[in-house]
Amino acid sequence: MTSRGAGTAFSRRNYRLSTESEKPKLTGIVNSKLLNDYLHRIFLSADGIQPATAYRKPLTFQNLQEHLDKLLAEDSGAEDSRDQVLEGRLGPSTVVLDHTSGFEGLLLVDDDLLGVIGHSNFGSIRATTCVYKGKWIYEVLISSQGLMQIGWCTLNCRFNQEEGVGDTPDSYAYDGNRVRKWNVTTTNYGKSWAAGDIVSCLIDLDEGTIAFCLNGVSLGTAFDNITRGAGMAYFPAISLSFKESVAFNFGSRPLRYPVEGYRPLQDPPSVDLVKAHKLLGYLKNVIHIGIDVLRQGVLPSLSPACMRLMMELQAGLGLLRALYLLGLVLQEGKLVEKDTSMWQLQGEPTVLITLAHIFNHFAPLMCKVYLVDDVLMNFLLSILEQGGAVEAHPLIQQLLDLMWLLMEDYEVHECLKQLLMSLLRAYRFSPIIPDLGLQIHYLRLTIAVLKHEKSRKYLLNNVLFDVLRSVVFFYIKSPLRVEEAGLQELIPTTWWPNRFTKEGKESKEVKEESAEERLRRRAYDRGCQRLKKRIEVVEELQVQMLKLLLNNKDRGGVEASRYIFLNKFRKFLQENASNRGNLTVLCPPEYMVCFLHRLISTLRCYWDGHKAKAPAALSSEEAYVPPQLFYNGKVDYFDLQRLGGLLSHLKKTLKDDLALKANILIDPAELQAVTMDDLDEDEESATSTAQRPVAALAIGGALARPSWLSSPTLGRANRFLSTAAVSLMNPRRPLGTLEKMKARTLSVEQRTEDDIEGSHGNEGLLLGRPPEEPEQSITENSLLEILDGIVMMYNLSVHQQLGKMVGVSDDVNEYALALKDTEEKISRCPKRRRDIYEELVKSQKVFSEKLNHLSRRLAWINVTIYSKEKMQDIYWLLRVCIRTIEHGDRTGSLFAFMPEFYLSVAMNSYSALKNYFSPVHSMEELPGYEETLTRLAAILAKHFADSRIVGTDIRDSLMQALASYVCYPHSLQAVERIPEEQRISMMRNLLAPYEQRPWAQTNWILVRLWRGCGFGYRYTRLPHLLKTKPEDANLPSLQKPCPSTLLQQHMADLLRSDCDMAPSFLNSVLNQLNWAFSEFIGMIQEIQQAAERLERNFVDSRQLKVCATCFDLSVSLLRVLEMTVTLAPEIFLDWSRPSSELLLRRLAQLLNQVLNRVTAERNLFDRVVNLRLPGLESVDHYPILVAVTGILVRLLMDNDFQGAKRATAVLLADPCFQLRSIQYLLGHAEPSALAAMPPSADKRHFSLHTSLPSADTDYISLEELAKVERMLSHLSEESKQAAASTLPTSEEDLCPICYAHPISAIFRPCSHKSCKACINQHLMNNKDCFFCKATITGVDDFIKPVSS
Repeated sequence: MTSRGAGTAFSRRNYRLSTESEKPKLTGIVNSKLLNDYLHRIFLSADGIQPATAYRKPLTFQNLQEHLDKLLAEDSGAEDSRDQVLEGRLGPSTVVLDHTSGFEGLLLVDDDLLGVIGHSNFGSIRATTCVYKGKWIYEVLISSQGLMQIGWCTLNCRFNQEEGVGDTPDSYAYDGNRVRKWNVTTTNYGKSWAAGDIVSCLIDLDEGTIAFCLNGVSLGTAFDNITRGAGMAYFPAISLSFKESVAFNFGSRPLRYPVEGYRPLQDPPSVDLVKAHKLLGYLKNVIHIGIDVLRQGVLPSLSPACMRLMMELQAGLGLLRALYLLGLVLQEGKLVEKDTSMWQLQGEPTVLITLAHIFNHFAPLMCKVYLVDDVLMNFLLSILEQGGAVEAHPLIQQLLDLMWLLMEDYEVHECLKQLLMSLLRAYRFSPIIPDLGLQIHYLRLTIAVLKHEKSRKYLLNNVLFDVLRSVVFFYIKSPLRVEEAGLQELIPTTWWPNRFTKEGKESKEVKEESAEERLRRRAYDRGCQRLKKRIEVVEELQVQMLKLLLNNKDRGGVEASRYIFLNKFRKFLQENASNRGNLTVLCPPEYMVCFLHRLISTLRCYWDGHKAKAPAALSSEEAYVPPQLFYNGKVDYFDLQRLGGLLSHLKKTLKDDLALKANILIDPAELQAVTMDDLDEDEESATSTAQRPVAALAIGGALARPSWLSSPTLGRANRFLSTAAVSLMNPRRPLGTLEKMKARTLSVEQRTEDDIEGSHGNEGLLLGRPPEEPEQSITENSLLEILDGIVMMYNLSVHQQLGKMVGVSDDVNEYALALKDTEEKISRCPKRRRDIYEELVKSQKVFSEKLNHLSRRLAWINVTIYSKEKMQDIYWLLRVCIRTIEHGDRTGSLFAFMPEFYLSVAMNSYSALKNYFSPVHSMEELPGYEETLTRLAAILAKHFADSRIVGTDIRDSLMQALASYVCYPHSLQAVERIPEEQRISMMRNLLAPYEQRPWAQTNWILVRLWRGCGFGYRYTRLPHLLKTKPEDANLPSLQKPCPSTLLQQHMADLLRSDCDMAPSFLNSVLNQLNWAFSEFIGMIQEIQQAAERLERNFVDSRQLKVCATCFDLSVSLLRVLEMTVTLAPEIFLDWSRPSSELLLRRLAQLLNQVLNRVTAERNLFDRVVNLRLPGLESVDHYPILVAVTGILVRLLMDNDFQGAKRATAVLLADPCFQLRSIQYLLGHAEPSALAAMPPSADKRHFSLHTSLPSADTDYISLEELAKVERMLSHLSEESKQAAASTLPTSEEDLCPICYAHPISAIFRPCSHKSCKACINQHLMNNKDCFFCKATITGVDDFIKPVSS
């Protein structure tokens, strides 16, 4: 590239360092003697010795170029000659992975052809260069620790999806996952590797050996006497399974662990390396040596305005002429030593011209990866090694100024990109040490680079999100090897809790802590605090970095950094939201967690900073996202689901509301376009996919998306290799078509600062404020969009990761249980059984070592993920979502535009606070805890049946969240604290007919409100499960009963007052009970038949699960009926109500059916229960019989005389009634059954007597048992009287439908007859006659004529 007006031989930016016409004027820029001394001090010879003044040639700017060329050429000849004699290698000098023919299977290869991700069962790939003589080495960075075989192979090796490197002759591999070496056969070798480790692969073709090193430590010779000779040459090669990934370094970068005597496959750029080090030395001399000059009538230094003018002039006139026109002619001065750390470019012409000569040679070298990594990054790191804040080292800023001034733009761009890539790689894969010194060092340099405004904006625009995965900078990885991370020194004493359940606070057993345990716990806590202080240093640096990226005051030249970040951040969210099924595109959840916390800290800092400047704005404690962001089109939500359905549908159906409330008009033409685009979406996607050339897929078609899975080079993986010539990487939808689906939505690229912040009457993101929204300023609009993105991030993957990491705590509990059990066995082991004792001691040692490791790892996780500060972040996010939902709810119909994820995050963040942080911190300690629970309860109570919410999944989630909410005392109390009107509305929605919605969760909520009040319904675990292994006591189903009498009263009032609600609700409950119990009986018949077959087929576990679910549903429905009978018995017993008699008869019929099926001696139910199949643990006599007994006791014993009389009559009138079923409850088995039972049978007969209260259990109280005995006596007496008084009925007078009751009703107009019970039950669901299908218009009483 040649500048305008160039007159010299320079091919780069022309500084016109010498011109004939200007020589006389400019030789006096400084005193010629001083200039000569200065240049000789800067440009020392190779030996570093200055020749004596008398013997050295005078240096001026006219001959400096020649002198510099000579200095740089001094050592290059020797290097060139050495490269020429190198033997033993065949192939290209630049070594990469062979993506054209040297692979097998499906592989994803990075841009630089050095990183690879497996995308099939066992893909293989080799390098482009082979060796046949000498000693060679290459390194492999392990990005994931799964199944891989790394080593060497020959060209003749043939691999497939089952056999890879090391599985064929003449291929040799090391596998750190299984800790083995492979060459057709396999033996133990080396040690296990972990993500971040570096494997060095060494081959000595002179001695015929292959060896491997792990992180610079030799693992010993793996293979000797390998095949050598004519035609034998070895390629670096790897085989790796699905999703595993590595990055190769054949020599394109400096080896991390070089081995003496071994050469990398790719030669380092030795000549360029020597030149770069020399030029860097000259640059250091410029920084170190200054000129103290005496100026005559000129400016003391260049002001910023002069510097800008000089930069404009130099392109056309040359640097010296620009300086001359500015009047900067220096004459006298002296050389002085300068403090390099505080050096600043003052604009002295002599220094600038000298630097121009240096950068003329230095700039092209800084475009090369190896030199940036080895020379530039190390030099910049050395500047920061002196300690202190980054601001105390302005030299880096000055150097970046020089680079932008003296280098071509494309050179600066490439140099900065490579520098950031090197820093990111070094940060991610550097080993963890106790003080995290390496990570801190790399972060400090990254911050120093980002402090430079022009560099920061270039990196934001083109590198940080487009080329690199910069989110890695905000991740603090967990050490997989505790001993290598130094945690043993940091936390010398380990401790773990002796409590092994995760029950709520009120159920914890208080145990006395021994003095030794107390000392260990305190020492462990001190170690955790030391670790926390070290990690907080890294977190603070990460926040500093984000503050630079969110700076909105640096508007020089282009838009501020914050608005560039906003656009990139939105695209980042889009990639993760639109590719949920594509793991290689998604940002790993562990990165998202750290990024979320740093972003929250930074956002709140800027938010409160704005509040300090604008007191009328809200503080971050009151933050929320205003509802207009969801419908005004200023923020793109991609294809994420809204509460009211698709955006296109909402814009059509709510366009009038948008115009009325928000003053937003939607063009009908745009609506039509949106509709057509929505219809053609799948077709367009299929077309675009079909148009991709198959050949491009086979050899690596470009996929412009980042590989997030574990791409070793931290860049974009855009080559997909497939031996089958198929692609698995097609996106579900082209990202480019998303914008046109949003009517009036600005694309990310089109938005400006005014579109976001607003100006001159334009409200920016707040366009379309509804009348319900206050006019008060919230904060800067850009911060609102970041807040919205944070909520989306939590929904995408953060919550999932928070739940996943709890597994480490669970592992600690399991090993602690195992250790305690082993210690108890050791104490009971007989002394004579020495063999058993020794095995137990070995087990004890293994468990102790594992617990020591896990407790230290848990300390790391608790500090980085579950600390109090992190908990406060999630709590803040929960409150943000609650406020956002509340504000959106006030907008009426426009609430439907809110994305579903706001409700999801509100529910999930509360769940995380309650379940994931609780082992370390309690949610009750958080400020405003009670108020927050109440506000969330109000949201759940109102919106689980909100007609504005149409999505099935989100409605189910709301119902499940409410069901979980009523299981815990604190959250149930919050439900009781919401306004009475909302409580009554919630109960009314819960009592709606079950057929209209998913009813299982609704029924579960009602059961939880009743549990603790029902007959024998105070248990958390069933009696027959008490001796089994306890389940996770934190499950909602295992919480202690906490009934709500307040909500029960609301339910009773509604059922009594609403004459239509009670029949429809109870009819649906009875229908569902009939279905659930019938399904259960049918399934246990199939299970029994499968168990009795001779071949003993295994029963499908899914069938067992469905069977158990039907049983549990039957029990819960019976409990709801018991609740209804208790709270509002008049619904069944007050026959002045139109449907009471029918409901009572249906109830009696179902109760008798259940009793007969369950209590029959040696019946199907008994046989299946006695099988004790896994998955059917909850199926037992107790829960279902006690529920039925509770209903009977309420009807027959706890009501007035008239009600009990009616209930008794209906129960005895049912043809299915059997008195022995009631006798069975008290253990009164039939004599015939007892005689038939074999004497050896050890099966205990069910009886309520066995469930009497004891010291440990409280199932059936004495009072309840007495009621059952009175009920049995009552029914025995009444059944005898009924049998004596009942007259025989002829078959002709019986109902032709049920044959149980006499005919008592006649239909109009067809005159067919049946009993009232049958016709009333039928008319609830159908109006057609049983017999002729005529429409029934009325039913009259039928009285048999006397003459008949």
